[in-house]
This record gives sequence, structure tokens and C-alpha cells, in this order.
Amino acid sequence: MVQDPPRRTLAARLADRDRRRFTGRVSELAFLDKCLDDDDAPASVVHISGPGGIGKSTLLREVARRAAARGRSCLAIDGRELGPAPGMLDAAMREAAQQARPVVLLDSYERMTALDPFLRRELLPGLPDQALVVIAGRGTPDPAWFSGGWEAVTARLDLGALAPADAQRLLAAHGLSDERVPGIIEWAEGSPLALALAADAATADASWNAASTPDRPDLVKSLLQRLVETELRGIRPSALGIAVVARSTSPQLLRAVLGDADSDAEYRQLSELTVTEPVGDGITLHELARKVLLADLRLRNPELERDLRRKIIDYLYARALGGEPQLIIDMAHLVENPLLRWGFGWGGNVSFRIDSVRDGDDDDVERQIAGRQNPQWWQLTRRYFSESPDRAAVARDRADRICGFMVSMSPATAPRFADTDPLVGRWLAHARENEANGESVLWQVAVDLTGKGKVQAMLGIAGVLRSGVINPRFTYLPIDPSYPGALDFAQALGATHLTDLDASIGGQSVECHQVDYGPGGLFARLRSQVYRELSIPASAPDSAPAPVSASAPVPGTMQASTSASSLAEQAIPAGLIAAVRDALRTEAGHERGVRRHRDGKAAAQRAARRLHRAAPQPRGGSDCALPEPSRLLPPAQNRRQPGGRALGDGPARKSIGRSPSNISWIANLQKACKLCVYANLPEDG
Repeated sequence: MVQDPPRRTLAARLADRDRRRFTGRVSELAFLDKCLDDDDAPASVVHISGPGGIGKSTLLREVARRAAARGRSCLAIDGRELGPAPGMLDAAMREAAQQARPVVLLDSYERMTALDPFLRRELLPGLPDQALVVIAGRGTPDPAWFSGGWEAVTARLDLGALAPADAQRLLAAHGLSDERVPGIIEWAEGSPLALALAADAATADASWNAASTPDRPDLVKSLLQRLVETELRGIRPSALGIAVVARSTSPQLLRAVLGDADSDAEYRQLSELTVTEPVGDGITLHELARKVLLADLRLRNPELERDLRRKIIDYLYARALGGEPQLIIDMAHLVENPLLRWGFGWGGNVSFRIDSVRDGDDDDVERQIAGRQNPQWWQLTRRYFSESPDRAAVARDRADRICGFMVSMSPATAPRFADTDPLVGRWLAHARENEANGESVLWQVAVDLTGKGKVQAMLGIAGVLRSGVINPRFTYLPIDPSYPGALDFAQALGATHLTDLDASIGGQSVECHQVDYGPGGLFARLRSQVYRELSIPASAPDSAPAPVSASAPVPGTMQASTSASSLAEQAIPAGLIAAVRDALRTEAGHERGVRRHRDGKAAAQRAARRLHRAAPQPRGGSDCALPEPSRLLPPAQNRRQPGGRALGDGPARKSIGRSPSNISWIANLQKACKLCVYANLPEDG
């Protein structure tokens, strides 16, 4: 008699496929295995937290398979399927309590957090002491899980992005292993859900490539539904749009752009999303969620996206002028030209960081570049690592490996030996000859060691911020024409090739390309670039918003201009601008460029006294006499120099004459001081 083979079910087939496609999470599984195996387990309750699509449910299914392989009974409950009937969770827990070593898996826990107190107080205490409860949810666990005795048996695991090698294995498990894999890995930002959806899209459409068409509508829709759609109900579209467009979102940014009283409440809503995380004084969206939401915003409401981008760059520009030069990171984030983003941006900061030079870094770099880089050039660079480490920096990855390095300086911060450097020595002399027109930043080198340009842009940002110049007008770039992307970057910046300053290092030609950002410096250039990309007339960005502090709201229209016509409209006398500029330069030390920023208090007060003696006085009698010069300086909170110190800090300002002419003259002086210090105005104003 012939017996039929054992019948294979569809459920078994699905389980096999799910097992084959699981990859990564080595450290998390090692901890969970200990919880499954040890009599004295490290935890009895484990919270698994992470944003949508990061693989929480997939990890729970792997835990269930491992529990079954050990002969442990497993009970799985999904918050999305937990009905409204009272007692449903109680019944499930009573069933688990009948087992000797039950494993309880609670998924989509954000749907049942209201049961937190009941779970701790009534249900879990009745489970056997060898029970394991694993709770997966998008939100942060209630602090009560880590107090009142529960902290002794509770642990938390935060799921992050899949490593590139694990992402590649996941795509291979989905049947994708062609040349499109690297582009999909970069696009997916380590999200297992995005990788799986992209693999299915690539398998179905052989012509689709994430590198060239990242915002495919069907993918955007699927990711939105799975990642964030249920969380976004009730959030104002413009507030969400700000979080999508800006690199980081603060209450001040929301208030400035939206201009209403609801910004604090909307900030709280945004900060509670599982796809946001704290950064600095605000929050930022997880990169995949940002990509998906930005693509959706541009499909649904492109005009809103354009309007928000313009308002955000205006706000950042005003704050940068007000003494926050680090905001060039946020300003560069709004630039979309890929040629510019290659060499100036902060897009790699999730996986890499800029760090100071440590002992032994020069040996590490030398080992890495052996046979890859010009050894003579490196020997010139190495001297900065050892003798002037403040001028050098490295990029490191999460494993602390060096992935890039750079050296930058200004004429004021360059070490003495730089004048004899055969590469930058003549550049420094050229920059000093042009100091009357504005300050300069010079790169001696900027090398990305990843081979994929992953840190090149970060090295560009770091070079400016570490140079000692707040808002440079000029930059000098060492361009190796054979270095991929370098020449295109220089040309996109509008750089001029100064052939007389080219150098030959070890038989290799290194070209000197100078970039002139214009009278408003780098800050104005970044704003102008965003305006050009938005097709706003090129003349519009020349109107410079008045400097603002971090807490100050930004008016809807900001018109304090550095152009001659706008200065005239503000009735700031041209002679006053020249007098302020000359006094600041003379008293601060013109011969060393940025010394005025290093000794801002003394220089600014000496400049004010010089103006007090030489500048034309307002008319109107003794009640309009020009008061003590130190009282005329801008408010301390708006006078910043590198390191956050205020210019002209000193005794509290005394009461001064309040006739209209006196107040107007003082206001003009304050405006002129700010414009000269913050915008580095040229001789022609």
C-alpha cells in the first residue's frame, strides 16, 4: 500500500522563506539567546525599540523559531490584532502561565501602551520565574519599566540600521545580486523594509535603479503606508514639511517659519514621532523617513516644499550672521546640486564623524595611503599632523577607523612653516595680498579614503569650521585633475584656476583654484545657491536678514542688506560704514586678517573710541552728545566671536540721551558695526 508523503503546508513554506531571509542582528540575538538558555537569565522582560521598518517584527519571529527549537512554548500577540474585548490579553497571559518556561512576544506594542500599568501590576507577576517576555514597539518604553524593582529584570535593545554586509545578504536572499545592489543599499539607509521593497521592485523591473530614480511613486507609497502614515494623522502639513526639508528642527525654527503660537505644540508632536530623534537643540528625521516624506511632499505639494526651503534658508542665514557659523552645516543641507554636495555637506554624519588628530594617526594614514597617494604630498601634510595638529582633522567611522583626512588654515592661523610649504606657501602670500577684500580659507589637502566619496563633503565643511575664519570670502582649493569629482566641484563653485600658483609635488601637478564667494562671503553664497535652485531671481538673496539670536523670531521679510542700495534705504551713511570698517581693521590687527575675532572685546572697544574721536557728531545740542563708545556696541548677546564669546562684554550700559537724532545715529553705528563684523564688507560697501 503506497503512502502519500507528509503534506507540506503553506505556513511551513512561508516560515522557511522568512528564515532564509533573516540576516544580521548578531549582538541582539546573542543577548536574547542568553535570556532563552540561562537559568539566571540577564533579563526576563526585553524591550525592542526602533522606528517602523527597522525589523522588530522580523526579529521577534526569529526569537520564536529559536524558542521552539529549544522546546519552549511561545505565545505571540500583535497589538494591531488585539481587539477591544476586555480580558483578551488576560486570557492569553493565563494560557502562558500554565507553561513551565513560556516565551511571550508582544508586537506593535505602541498600540497597547495604555495597558502598561495593568501588565506590570496584574499580568506579568503571575508568570513563572523562567518566563521570557519580549516587547517590540516604536516608542520609548515607559520609565516605570526601569523602576520599582522592574529594573532588575528588564532590558532594552534599540534596533539600528543594518550594516552594509547584512543589507547585501538580505538583497541576495530576495534574489537580487546585480550591479544595482550598491545603489539600493545606499538608498535604503539600512532599513530592512526598504531593502525588501526595493528588491521586489528591482526584480519586477530590470530597468529600475535606486541610484537614478530613488523616488519611484509605488515605493514611496508603500514605504509611507508601512513607516509613518498612521503616526502622521493630526500633524500640520507645514510643520511636518519643515522637519522634512530642514536638517534639524527646533521650536525656534518652527516659530520663525510658521509665525504662529502653535509651534511649541507642533514641536512636541514631531518629537514624539518614532521616526525622529534628538540632535543638538532640536530633532531630526531618520534619513529613510526623510527621503520618503520629501518625495511625497514634492509629488503632492511642490510649492509648499519650495516655500519652506526659502524660509528655512533665510532663517539659517540670519542666525549665521548673528554669530552661529556652524549653521553652514544646515545651510549646506538645503543645497541640492550634486556637484556641490560632493565636496561640501554633512550627509555622511550618520556613519562617520570628524575628529581631532590623535597620536599615531599619521602612521595609520601613511599605512592606508601607501601605493595610493602621492608620498611627497603626504610628507608635507604629515608635518601638520605632528607640529600643528589644530590645522588637521580626520574622519572616523563607527569602528573608529580613519576614513579621510584634511588640513586647512587661514593666513592668520597658518603655522610658520606653512610659508615654506611648496604647495600652500605662495597661496598664503596671495591671500594676504588680498586681505583687504576679505578673508580666506586654504586647504592643503582633503582626501577621502573610503574610495566612494563618503566623507569628502564632511571634510569640506570641517575645513571651513576649523580654519579660524567665520565667514570666508575666498577659498583656495588644491585640485588634482585626476581625482574623481574634484575638478567638477571646483567648476560648480565657479572657481578660477590660478595657473601661476600651481605646484608640482613629487612630479604631480596640483592646481590652485580660488573661489570668490562675493562680498557676503560663504553664508551669502549658500543662500544664493538655494535661491538659484528655487529659480528665485539672483538679485534677491543679496538682501541680508538682520542677525538674530537662537531664541529670536525671524520676521517674514528680512531686508537688512549688505548691498549699497539697501544700505542707502536704511539711511546708514556710507562714510560711517567706511569709518567703522577702517577702525575695526586698524584696531584689530589688519596685518593678520582675523585677529579682530580673537581679541574681539578690546578691538571693538578701541574701534568705538576711535570713531568717538573721528566720526561726525549728530546735531542737536548737549543732550545729543555722543556717549561713551563702549556703550554704542551691539547688545552682547548678538556680538559673537569663535567659541561663543561676546564682543565688548563689560559693565552694564548706562542711560544715554534719547533725542531722535542721537538714537538714529547710534542705531546706524550699530548696524554698520554688525554689517562690517559679520559680513566682511569690502571697501566699496
